Amino acid sequence: MQKDFDNWNEKKKKIQERSECIFFHDREIWWCSLGINIGFEQDGAGEEYYRPILILKGLSQQTFLAIPLTTSTNKHKFRPYIGKVEDKDAHALISQMRVIDSKRLIHKIGYLDKKIFLEIRKTVRSLF
Repeated sequence: MQKDFDNWNEKKKKIQERSECIFFHDREIWWCSLGINIGFEQDGAGEEYYRPILILKGLSQQTFLAIPLTTSTNKHKFRPYIGKVEDKDAHALISQMRVIDSKRLIHKIGYLDKKIFLEIRKTVRSLF
């Protein structure tokens, strides 16, 4: 599959220019501009390269550890079901977790159930 890195680079430059401070908290689910990535790293989708993400842990006022979400039903230990997100069954892609700048956040979808969130954190800890 051919990836349009040039188009993504233009959009990424505009994201970098954003100056507003976006407030976020652990356990929130947001639409996020993930962009186009290398190889098997999770990409955003659509014209704006958006994907829902779960904020696992705030690291500073500008950065956080995020887990991309997917509607794919492939079963895997590091792809747990988290419930419905905007009326679609969603799974957390724990193996794709990474640090993200808050400039990439588009809008908040809501919060993940606390019990499910604690299970996600437990699974993440098992990686280390």
